[in-house]
Order: sequence, then C-alpha cells, then structure tokens
Amino acid sequence: MSDPSDPRDHADEPADAFDDLVDAETGRDPDLAVIEAGSRTLRTQAGPPQGDPVPTRPEDPEVDRALREVETELSTRWGETKLEPSVTRIAALMDVLGEPQRAYPSIHITGTNGKTSTARMIEILLGAFELRTGRYTSPHVQTITERISLDGAPISAERFIETYQDVKPYVEMVDAKEEYRLSFFEVVTGMAYAAFADAPVDVAVVEVGMGGTWDATNVIDGSVAVVTPIDLDHTDRLGETTGAIATEKSGIIKRGATVVLAQQPVDAAQVLLKKAVEEDATVAREGMEFGVVSREIAVGGQLLTLRGLGGEYDGVFLPLYGAHQAHNAAVALAAVEAFFGIGADHARTLDVETVRQAFARVTSPGRLEVVRSSPTVILDAAHNPHGARATAEAVSEAFGFSRLIGVVSTSGDKDARGFLEAFEPIFAEIVVTQNSTARATDADALAAVAVEVFGEDRVVVEPRLPDALEAAITLAEEEAEYGGAGVLVTGSIFTVGDARLLLKRG
Repeated sequence: MSDPSDPRDHADEPADAFDDLVDAETGRDPDLAVIEAGSRTLRTQAGPPQGDPVPTRPEDPEVDRALREVETELSTRWGETKLEPSVTRIAALMDVLGEPQRAYPSIHITGTNGKTSTARMIEILLGAFELRTGRYTSPHVQTITERISLDGAPISAERFIETYQDVKPYVEMVDAKEEYRLSFFEVVTGMAYAAFADAPVDVAVVEVGMGGTWDATNVIDGSVAVVTPIDLDHTDRLGETTGAIATEKSGIIKRGATVVLAQQPVDAAQVLLKKAVEEDATVAREGMEFGVVSREIAVGGQLLTLRGLGGEYDGVFLPLYGAHQAHNAAVALAAVEAFFGIGADHARTLDVETVRQAFARVTSPGRLEVVRSSPTVILDAAHNPHGARATAEAVSEAFGFSRLIGVVSTSGDKDARGFLEAFEPIFAEIVVTQNSTARATDADALAAVAVEVFGEDRVVVEPRLPDALEAAITLAEEEAEYGGAGVLVTGSIFTVGDARLLLKRG
C-alpha cells in the first residue's frame, strides 16, 4: 500500500475570500487565465480518457432479462418516496445476514446537495492510496447497478443479480415478521452492504438516501461522518427549517467519530455541533480547519489550492465546474484525511502528488456534464432551489454563453417556483417538459409556474422530452453561426438520466 502521508512544511498563507477571487477574475483575459492555470498540462496527469462511468443495459439478452426481473420484483415494494421512519426492518435484515456492514470501516455522507459528487471524490482518493472501496449512492442516473460500486466502478449486471438472489431469502424472512415489507431502498441498501462484505472492501463510502437518523443506511458506524451543505428540501418529512433538517441529518454522527462539516446555515451548524459534543465526536469545519484557499477557472474544470486538516495542497486540477464542486473537493479531502487520522493522530498531509492525480480523474455524471457540442448541451441534476442557484452560478462562470436555453422537468414534490426563479436570470428561454417517471410534474402545471416566472413569451411547452430537446437545440442553433448559444437540461436526476440516454444514443 502506498504511504498516504508525506511530512511537509507549509507556510501559513491566509485563505483568499471567494468574493476577492471573483473580483480578481473579472475582466481577465481568459486565455491568460488558462495559461497561468496550466490546466492542459495538469489534465494529462489523469492518463487516457476514461470510458463512460455510467453503465448501459446489458448486451446479453438473457442477462438483461434477468436484470429486468430483479427490477420488476423490487418495483413491487415501497418506492423511495414512501417511508416509515425507523431502521427496524433494515436492522433485522442485517441481523439475519450476519451484520455484513460491520465487516469494514465506513465513511457516511449526508446533506442536502453535493452528496454524490463528494462520495465519488472520496472514493477516488481512497482508491489512489490502494484501498479497495465500496460506494453506495442514490438515485441512479440511468441504470440501477450504478448504486453499488466496487473499486470505483458500478458492479456488473451479473453481480447485481447474484447479490439480489443471495439476499432474497433473508429479505423474505424479514418481510414475514415485520409489519411492513422491506422497501425498495432498504433491500438495495442490504444488497450493497452484503456485496461490500463479500468483495471484501477496505472501506465503504455510503450516501444516505434521505435524512439520517432513520435512513436505511444508518445501521453502519461511520468512523467519519460527512455533512454536505444543508438547505430546504423534503421539508414535509425532514422539517421546515435548516435547523430542523440538521437535527434529522445529525443522526449519522456516531460516538467518537470525526465529523467533517461543509459550510452550513447558522441554525444547522448549531444543531450539528451540539450533536457532535453529545457524541464526543471530533469536528472539522470548512472555513476553519479546512477549506478552499484559491481557485482558478481552467480548461475543462478548475485549478485549486486546498487547505486540508494537515496542511496545504496546491496545483489540484478538478475536472468539474463550479465553486460548489471546489467546496465538495475540500470536504472530500478532509474526510479522507480524517479517515487516515490526519489532523488528529498525525500532523502532516497526504502525499500531494497522489492527491493531484486522484482529483484529476474525478467524474460526476449528470453534474454539469457536457454531452454534446455545436450547440453545447449540458446536463445537471439540480432539483431544488439551493442546487439550482449553485448550477446557475457555475454555468455563468464556466461557460460564455450569449444565449442559454433551459430544458426543465421537475419532480412533483419539489419547490418548482424557487427552482425556476434561480434560473430566470440566465435562461433566455425555457422549454418545459416531463420526464418518464410517475413523480414528474405535469408539463402543463409546470408551464403555468414558468409563465409566472419567465413571462409567456419565454416559455415553450413540449410534454415529450425528445421533442423538448429538439426544440431547445433548434432554438440554440439559431445562434450557431456565432457559437454563443447552449442548452442546459435540468430539474431532476430522472430528467438528466432520460436526456443522457437520448443524447448519448443519438
């Protein structure tokens, strides 16, 4: 195993405020900024281009049939939006499976936005130090097998099917004894923990489905608990203030753990810190113990200097767009340092070159992902106002569009007005549509809200997503001669998944 630590001396340099960075960047020659960032050189550290990190349907028709049978069986259970707030059933399943979730240490991640991107960054950093990883995230972009990853890649369809068949008898045992059957999410969570134990993995990186205390994932004892930014979402289940939501999410903080906190609203931070004190947990706070020192816009992403728990890491190229991803990177780095005991047991950094190479390979499908050029089409899974604001800022910063067309389909339980208001300043026009799931907001109902936000002359309604994409691309191509228009598809991970299939296939 590579030595994860490399003692270094670090001059104490004050962290640049983000506002100062933005001011400094304003008006700079973009070519000069690229040259100074050295991004073309840094990108070569990642090696040859990686394949699509999102798996397609199995090519073997028999395997595809078997996978669809598993998906059909899972679909007969409660969906991810129907919940009974307890971990009783998942704990019973873990018991009959022999407690597989205790066979490896875990890093547990909650928060409102940024969980999946942060999980992917943590995973690739751990893998760079030769640890075998298991990652569990949700929901999936295109294929259910994405939810369970080993060594940085989704498990194969064959392995997913085998894992389901292995746990199915135990699932049925629990179903027979409990008041309610195990839900879809509980069964897949059990599958993930079993697959990780069977691999076996050195460490699991686990993203909560919703909340924390009663989330099905919360039968692990995460030695590191990560809380990404908390904002208003799922308010009907988690609470109507960020403080109330933080109370639920703080349930992943276990006795003696290290808690890595992204920047939080004041009421949320107070709740999380109080819980950490109650559990005798060690706390690392973004902006205090770690954070983003500086960031430069670069070709294909951004160049970062990060302050970790043990010191500073400069020259870190991150091939993702937006300030929010830079902050996710700082959180991920601190989480991995905490896992290795840096900042507590060891006053040193991880090997900086290994960190650079790992971050240069990061991908986050469906998060400001460019899937087409001429005109540029970007996919982003933002689904609430907080995420929408981060995406709008990132698109404005990273892309010089003279005209941006939005393609939007939201889920019915989301704050559609707040979401649309976040994009109103950057969308020249919006094409309202409807994704393929039952949760999608009716296109006409969403259009009525869009007209109130954008005005009737800026809203186009195309209920079918393929037609909406075609309409948006046609609108963008009106400026193709000047190369200044783009299309952003957003509103839901399901919208992004549908669009990704259509555009990648086309």
